[in-house]
Amino acid sequence: MKVFGASRRLAALVLTAAALVTGIVPSGSGSAGALGIQPGPKPTIVLVHGAWADSSAWDGVIQRMQDAGYPVDAFPTPLQGLASDSSVLAAYLQTISGPVVLVGHSYGGAVITNAASGDPNVRALVYVDAFAPAQGQTVAELESAIPGSCLSGGGDPSKVFNFVPNPTLPAGDVDLYAKVAPDSPYPGFAACFANDMPASQGAVLAATQRPLPSGAVNEESGPPAWETIPSWYALGTEDRVILPAEQLAMAQAIHAHIIDIPASHLAMVSHPGAVTAVIIIAANATN
Repeated sequence: MKVFGASRRLAALVLTAAALVTGIVPSGSGSAGALGIQPGPKPTIVLVHGAWADSSAWDGVIQRMQDAGYPVDAFPTPLQGLASDSSVLAAYLQTISGPVVLVGHSYGGAVITNAASGDPNVRALVYVDAFAPAQGQTVAELESAIPGSCLSGGGDPSKVFNFVPNPTLPAGDVDLYAKVAPDSPYPGFAACFANDMPASQGAVLAATQRPLPSGAVNEESGPPAWETIPSWYALGTEDRVILPAEQLAMAQAIHAHIIDIPASHLAMVSHPGAVTAVIIIAANATN
């Protein structure tokens, strides 16, 4: 793993994450001590999943955070649109007393960017293979900034998505479901999202996906929380959805502490120990 914008101590903690992933250091109090978790009250960790996923994607991270003594909430992202999802999360955060570390994956990164703006309780933002938009940017704009994403479909979204009518959406909008099977140049759900996992695991993730309205990716982002809140970025170097070069560009633009993880787009599923370590590093910085 490479560590950018971090001290030697942070680098040492991330090396411990590699041990967590391989099972050299088990979850529980032993691993918590190895990660340098500071004593005293701990911030609440709020985990925000992205599109074509649900909160179960965080299961491995939740277990490790709870073993380390952190209160954890997995926010069930409504996936109704960027402005709507962000306002629901902002209201949810108001029900939590004390400091919060807010973690977003993929589209969830855009949601936390908007929801945490102006919230004094959010002390750190953690982006995991996530969009980190500036004001006025859209998810679609960021996803296509560097060509080559497996979701591009060679410019034909019908190669990648099934378009499903939803009467609760505005007129003309549809739900997008990522196709399970390949439709060249789209490699299929497992090879696109979960290329570092067994095919059987990718198939389960495809079957349990939740859709995103097509209009959500074209909504402009508002004032970004990362302008005033310290940020960390867990960058999946094997990501085929948001290419590593695009992740790096966003992370550098928001002046985040950047930590490489050799993972697919679903780093929190395939490398939960490493993702947990990044969150703990951010949590320690709030003390």
